[in-house]
Amino acid sequence: MCKEVLDLIVSAIWFILPAYVANGAPVILGGGIPIDGGKRFRDGRPIFGAGKTVRGFGAGLIAGSSVGMLQWAVTGQCIYIALGLLLALGALVGDLLGSFVKRRLNISRGGAAPGLDQLGFVVFALLFASPLMLPSWEVILTILILTPIIHLATNFGAYKLGLKNNPY
Repeated sequence: MCKEVLDLIVSAIWFILPAYVANGAPVILGGGIPIDGGKRFRDGRPIFGAGKTVRGFGAGLIAGSSVGMLQWAVTGQCIYIALGLLLALGALVGDLLGSFVKRRLNISRGGAAPGLDQLGFVVFALLFASPLMLPSWEVILTILILTPIIHLATNFGAYKLGLKNNPY
């Protein structure tokens, strides 16, 4: 039983790893010009906010895609090249959409939106990857259970390292 659970966890992390890396890379490598160009809606609220930058999006896409390339190098299965790109792109688009929703709800940059912050990026990563490949429902469920735990733990680590202003 324990071996099956461990295998399921490893399979889930292996599959979603490009999305995890893409989602985390902008925290370290981002900054610069905001994706929305600093534009605001008529009500004064930003479209995405200053935390969503061109450099961060590009860094996330390159980092996540690079994980897919490494997965290909390890397995010899070229599907990981495209899968890494799709998972990374989906994670970044999901994170942008989450930021958009948070701005509409008057949640400030860095403010918490439980569920949306932890799962929005991974749901979009899975949606973007779905035309190419999806894992079993057990792996998807494991991803959805593990992601909030991993997300909160890595955010707390980034906070302790001074990379983030909030521990969530």
